[in-house]
Amino acid sequence: TFVFFIGISHAGTLISAILRVSHAGWRTPVTRMAEFITVVALVCGALFVIIDLGRPDRVLNVIIYGRWQSPIIWDVLAITTYITASVAYLFLPMIPDLALFRDRLGGRVSAWKSWLYDVLSVRWQGNASQWRSLGAAIGVAMILIIPIAVSVHTVVSWIFAMTLRVPWNSTIFGAFFVAGAIFSGVATLILIMAVLRKVYHLEEYITEKHFIYLGYLLAAFALIMIYGNVSEFLTTGYKLEEGEEFHFRQLFLGQFAGFYWFYMLGGLVLPGLLLLLPWTRNFWGVIAAAVLVDLAMWVERYFIVVTGLRVPLMPYEPSTYAPTWVEWSVMAAGFALFALLITVFVKVFPILAVWEIAEDHKNAEFSPEGARLPPGAAPQPAGGGSR
Repeated sequence: TFVFFIGISHAGTLISAILRVSHAGWRTPVTRMAEFITVVALVCGALFVIIDLGRPDRVLNVIIYGRWQSPIIWDVLAITTYITASVAYLFLPMIPDLALFRDRLGGRVSAWKSWLYDVLSVRWQGNASQWRSLGAAIGVAMILIIPIAVSVHTVVSWIFAMTLRVPWNSTIFGAFFVAGAIFSGVATLILIMAVLRKVYHLEEYITEKHFIYLGYLLAAFALIMIYGNVSEFLTTGYKLEEGEEFHFRQLFLGQFAGFYWFYMLGGLVLPGLLLLLPWTRNFWGVIAAAVLVDLAMWVERYFIVVTGLRVPLMPYEPSTYAPTWVEWSVMAAGFALFALLITVFVKVFPILAVWEIAEDHKNAEFSPEGARLPPGAAPQPAGGGSR
């Protein structure tokens, strides 16, 4: 579950940064949602590191007594850096919108929200100097966030790849994990966009076109994942070194065969077909593909961990494993926290980049001389009404 949360965090800053760098014209309604998904997913993923220790009171020992040669320490540093960079990347483009909320919603929301908008808007007035500084800061952030995001999931993969266990001892684990992270991240972004679009009636801004374009991206990574799986199993299976035969047998024919074939056929091949065939390449086809991808990618993380630990290192019968109700409960609590944090965010902060949409549509007076919307066009809080 930790690897899954870190993976879907790539839905945000990495995809958003790539869309900004490439100047994709359709990106505007997508980027803000993608960016806050990253921050929420990273918070949930980082908490699972503490939970997995079993003794949260000893978490500081990892920092105080950890060995810098350990991939676990690399992971802690990478995730901490990524969280910091992602919060900054989410906050910078939100400043003009927070100033707009401060000016237009000050008397219509609760006192603590007014105070929050006032503090976070950092005295934004929308003058030419501020717009130049903001543009430069966003430009630097979107360039830096791409290598940071790629390095994070590469380092996560090294927790496995730096060991001598047969299925994990692979030089392509880093690239494989990054591709899988973007794959599951895009699927999660699609599903959350669909939910928010329905709940907050954002059909005017988030259209079927946005889902189709993200579907193309999902289909591309489905093909990359199929290629990666075939390449890995062909090269390792051809040599069939010690332990590989056991690993392949438990995946293809053994107790994990159901998981594996659901992942390959239901999570890679079927979504690819849904997204590439013209008669299923629509809103509901993209949603169905995203659901299958997210389920399959969680299953993939499950059998990567469990099947790898089952490969025997000594001439004894391999052990068996089944999650207990406590483990299922912790996992459910993690997903519940993820949903709760997203709900809290959309109740407080703007889920669409108001100033970017106004700029794109050319129907608002958003100029370097002042970030102001026309009279009567005051934005509403994401949840509607004052709180």
